[in-house]
Amino acid sequence: MSLVDRLLERLLARPVDELVRRALAEREAAGPPGSAEDSLYRYRVHGDRSRLRIHPTAVVNNALFNLSSGTITVGEYAFFGHDVAVLTGTHDIAKFGRERQTAIPRSGRDVVVHEGAWLASDVLVLGPCQIGAHAVVAAGSLVLRDVDPYTIVAGRPAAVVRTIEPGPDGGDARPAGEGPG
Repeated sequence: MSLVDRLLERLLARPVDELVRRALAEREAAGPPGSAEDSLYRYRVHGDRSRLRIHPTAVVNNALFNLSSGTITVGEYAFFGHDVAVLTGTHDIAKFGRERQTAIPRSGRDVVVHEGAWLASDVLVLGPCQIGAHAVVAAGSLVLRDVDPYTIVAGRPAAVVRTIEPGPDGGDARPAGEGPG
């Protein structure tokens, strides 16, 4: 049974608050993935886990979070494709040899992924930056700076492709200039 099937089975059989508590407990569980399937849905952390905040409704799959030089916050209903990397860490290019390897700033490179943002597969985010609410980052993109809310970006480095208008109720969104459906 796939992980998605197991989660759906749990969702249908248990109250949502219990499901969220269990998902948080499982998310915090340390150790290597139990199978190849599990590795598609287990994120990896480099650095101090206390600097990572992932809302219980967010889906981050097998993302890599590097917390060496800042904090990372992932908001409500944000979701990631596979193999997304969010990096706060950096090294001092003015240093050489072993010193370059170890000269790492400990703060100032925070990343915030706001509510409903979608980072497609193989996105690389280099902090400091914010990805605005309901923004979309296309597969394989390199994010080097802030992405405005309701914006679609793509490329290496990521550039604006177009914007998205919120739907009439503020929820559903559609590309700017396009009608419903």
